[in-house]
Amino acid sequence: MEKLSSLSSTGWLNGLIDLPWWGYILVALAFTHITIASVTIYLHRHSAHRALDLHPSVAHFFRFWLWLTTGMVTKAWTAIHRKHHAKCETEEDPHSPQIAGLKKVVLEGAELYRDEAKNKETLEKYGHGTPDDWVEKNVYSAHEALGIWAMFVVDIVLFGAIGITIWAIQMLWIPIFAAGVINGVGHALGYRNFNVNDASTNIVPWGILIGGEELHNNHHAYASSAKLSSRWFEFDIGWLYIRTLEILGLAKVKRLTPKIERSSQKENVDAGTLQAIITHRWDVLAKFSDSIKSTCIEEIRKIAEQHQFTKPDIHRWLKLDKKFINPSEIDQVERFAEKSSVLKTVITMREELTQLWAKSSDSKEHLLEQLRDWCRRAEQSGISPLKEFANSLKGYAIATR
Repeated sequence: MEKLSSLSSTGWLNGLIDLPWWGYILVALAFTHITIASVTIYLHRHSAHRALDLHPSVAHFFRFWLWLTTGMVTKAWTAIHRKHHAKCETEEDPHSPQIAGLKKVVLEGAELYRDEAKNKETLEKYGHGTPDDWVEKNVYSAHEALGIWAMFVVDIVLFGAIGITIWAIQMLWIPIFAAGVINGVGHALGYRNFNVNDASTNIVPWGILIGGEELHNNHHAYASSAKLSSRWFEFDIGWLYIRTLEILGLAKVKRLTPKIERSSQKENVDAGTLQAIITHRWDVLAKFSDSIKSTCIEEIRKIAEQHQFTKPDIHRWLKLDKKFINPSEIDQVERFAEKSSVLKTVITMREELTQLWAKSSDSKEHLLEQLRDWCRRAEQSGISPLKEFANSLKGYAIATR
């Protein structure tokens, strides 16, 4: 009897599957990675942005796995994310570090999500097109916590006492990395390929740990793209999984970032140029900033030496929308511009360039004339980088796949 008791106790400690210490680490990483893949492929790219269609069996597997590991409801997650894009970096944004503060979003991102999930107006306005079948109504939405506790039991049965640790890691992974890191750090720290009108950043160029979501600035530039990587050195593991599913006939990609085509043969700005520039406006603005950066830095250096002014952070002004820059910094840049016709011209031309896609109600003919006039004045400005940039705009076109 004592022997049986001892065996029973040992069996509970080890569970049905006995692994070396590194085996349990691999299991925990594998489980959390499946959760991350479920979030980025199913919730984010499929449900929220409709960038791809998934086979019903794959979609339901992701729904089931998320119920076990997060308790998140598809409609709530989708609605909150869509609202984030619609109201990005405003008071209505459910989780903007620019509004709530980086510390709060990183440490309390899950709480911000849960608070917004209680907002019925958000769910009704932004949660359309999400699952509404029997299992969603009677299981996933009706018993959100049941799946989490079912996972707890499964982990203990399979792995014994160490299963409690594996379960805890699973439960913390999304609140820390998705709700905290992506929603927080992804709008505060990192690099930017595109000068979008929010504060989104690419945290690192290798989207592995969080399924590709690390490339957050790319996503905000082209939200409906199923692929998040943009530059040659960036890697989106979520896209690798999507392509694998597509090859197996289990997914169909609907939208990708439109490719940029440039022609050195074009000498005039036409309607196609205008369309391409508006489509790729965030890339255009980033290229403008890169092209005139050295000129601005040199002008600021000369003025600072002549007038003993404190140099402004011109990098922030070049990369971010004005609403994310302290008014005192803006005043400082404008103070320098009063001493430099070059800076004044660059500032004016940058603001006028952004108006091309801001005036959506204007006719194409009027916008085209504005673009032609902008290029003409840039070429006549006497500022070589500005002239070169204007010439490069003429070659913009939307590539056909």
